[in-house]
Amino acid sequence: MQDTALDLLVIGGGVTGAGAALDAASRGLRVGLVEQRDYGSGTSSRSSKMFHGGLRYLEQFNFGLVKEALAERNLMVSKLCPHLVRPTPFVYPLRYPIWERFYVGAGVMLYELLARMANNPLPWHRHLGRKGLAQVAPDLVARGGVQYWDTVVDDARHTMTLARTARSNGALMAPSTRVVGHKRQEDVSIVTLLDLESGKHLNVAARTVINATGVWTDDIEEMGGETGIDVRASKGIHLVIPRSAVDLDSGVILRTKVSVLFIIPWRDHWIVGTTDTPWNLRRAHPAASRTDIDYLLTWASTALRTPIKAEDIVGVYAGLRPLLTGETDQTSKLSREHAVVDRGGGLITVAGGKYTTYRVMAQDAVDQAMPYLDRTAESKTDEIPLVGATSLSDDRMISRYGSMVDDVGDPTPLVDDAPYTRGEIAYAVTHEGALHLDDVLARRTRISIETRHRGLSAATPAAQIMATHLGWDQATVEREIEHYEARVAAELDSQTQDDDATADAARMGAPDVRTGVSE
Repeated sequence: MQDTALDLLVIGGGVTGAGAALDAASRGLRVGLVEQRDYGSGTSSRSSKMFHGGLRYLEQFNFGLVKEALAERNLMVSKLCPHLVRPTPFVYPLRYPIWERFYVGAGVMLYELLARMANNPLPWHRHLGRKGLAQVAPDLVARGGVQYWDTVVDDARHTMTLARTARSNGALMAPSTRVVGHKRQEDVSIVTLLDLESGKHLNVAARTVINATGVWTDDIEEMGGETGIDVRASKGIHLVIPRSAVDLDSGVILRTKVSVLFIIPWRDHWIVGTTDTPWNLRRAHPAASRTDIDYLLTWASTALRTPIKAEDIVGVYAGLRPLLTGETDQTSKLSREHAVVDRGGGLITVAGGKYTTYRVMAQDAVDQAMPYLDRTAESKTDEIPLVGATSLSDDRMISRYGSMVDDVGDPTPLVDDAPYTRGEIAYAVTHEGALHLDDVLARRTRISIETRHRGLSAATPAAQIMATHLGWDQATVEREIEHYEARVAAELDSQTQDDDATADAARMGAPDVRTGVSE
């Protein structure tokens, strides 16, 4: 990248940044992408793990956003990555007679009509009485329900696959690379980078730069001498519990006082989330407090005959949504729509939005960059399947690797209490860009949130496999394990704290494996 004159440099390896790299590379541009940690290590691995339109945004009359998101959801299911996206039914339980069924039914009907405008491949909704509800969701306490369909996706896996697709289209990709300086010289941006693996600095020249850094948006803008567009961070936490903890055959969507709550099928588990609260502390590793966890347990249990208990929890994760500032301090009412800002200095910022609409955000950002390049090529990412794309399958390996499944080697289980194999760990290094143990246990697999030991039992065998392919000596293996153990201890400690400030302090007690410092 240092030796290549780039048309475009993308900062940020989340879903929007990876999408922008693919969009630009597929238009024939010389593209580089830098990410300070791992692909999807921020918000893009800590979402509610759904491609969906956002049913609740209809109540805010945000029909345009819902229609756009549903069109993108349908595109993922039908063409771009059908093996990664699983159609999933959800039930909205009804507690009040007549009026609530009419109100919810009308909302779901509108949701599906908007989806049908973009070739919806999912089934129509259906109304359930008490008997029908008892068949699909015996543990729900309700008079009946409305069941409709959305989709579930492994967000970290999708983002990494998107990054691989960008690379296969010619983009240069560099994780563990932090932007530490940016200046404009005539019509070229000079971006100073720090390689967090070697500690070396280097300069990269690009005719234009896209800032796709989510909650770090304002930092990059200020570095480039721009005025921040005021992106606000909202924290959302999720709980992971075993499928056996509640008796449901369908996902659930509930209304809370300030937002909505999902119970989402996730292979052998349920994901329960989310919260929606302002976060003004350090952004690298947001912490879930005991108050957050209790909130989700309380609200989920209001609708269930078998309450979810703290001891049911297998995993917890927290992420930050980058929201555009609105006229209210309630983050659940801030804008989920995105903005592309270009002040004429060669730095283009894309911010806001939601995971589902990443492709549109990326396209809009690259469109804005084209005048700097005197190019007129159109986006074609709606026609480019992600690497490995194949039909949906119930086979676990195909649902992760698609048509590349035969490239994954050793089928021996890594640990007894998780489905991942030793071959998958090796493949994460040789094909998926994993550089650290944390990358493998938290993102290439989801062992960190799917096992009660939070991945501790998998740390040593996984590190030993990685060492073979990365050339680690024993000291490096031990250091990687120590970093991971410290991360788990800090997360568990943070989840016992009563508020954000003390939870954040506890979580940041573990240094980041790429920097060696708490930040």
